[in-house]
Amino acid sequence: MSARTLPKDVYADSRCRLPMPKREDLDATGQEIYDHHVDPNGGSIKGLNGPGGLRLHSPKYSAALAPSSRYLRREAEFSGPIRELIILMAARGMDSAFEWAAHEPEALKEGLPQQVIDIVKHRRPVDGLPEKEATIILFGRQLFDERRVSPEVFAAALRIFGRKTLIDMVGLMGNYASTALLLAAFDMQLPDGDVAELPIG
Repeated sequence: MSARTLPKDVYADSRCRLPMPKREDLDATGQEIYDHHVDPNGGSIKGLNGPGGLRLHSPKYSAALAPSSRYLRREAEFSGPIRELIILMAARGMDSAFEWAAHEPEALKEGLPQQVIDIVKHRRPVDGLPEKEATIILFGRQLFDERRVSPEVFAAALRIFGRKTLIDMVGLMGNYASTALLLAAFDMQLPDGDVAELPIG
């Protein structure tokens, strides 16, 4: 695939409206975060070419956010497929092509069926899905589209997940919604080779 033409206000190295942070310009905290993002085993899907690199322009914010992000993604009581479904709901709710391109392959790798992914991607009915997956999708759609959750959907989610895990689920959606705002504000472009699979509009 040929390289995409970048908007005029986007830097080639970072593929967004801010240049790629340089390790030597960062304090000790920033350098530690930098090293985490460039480490292939650090757990960052896109390394510095994504929200991780963007947040390094504010190292204290990046450091403050890291523990809650790590908890929500790695330590909360979600299976891999359920975690990725929750993230995809946020990416779809925010129409974040960058997040979607990063997390659809991750969801497949974690074992989320393509059928479930396509229901989220194309906003299809949830008929025939297991109750847990259907409830996550309905809950996310109401939250992002209507800014409220109906008593019926909330009751189902509370019964399935319990108080703690439901709080964590909303926290994880909110974490990725916040990231989507960051990516949109700084016009983060998809890496060459990534396909914008998310139908927006």
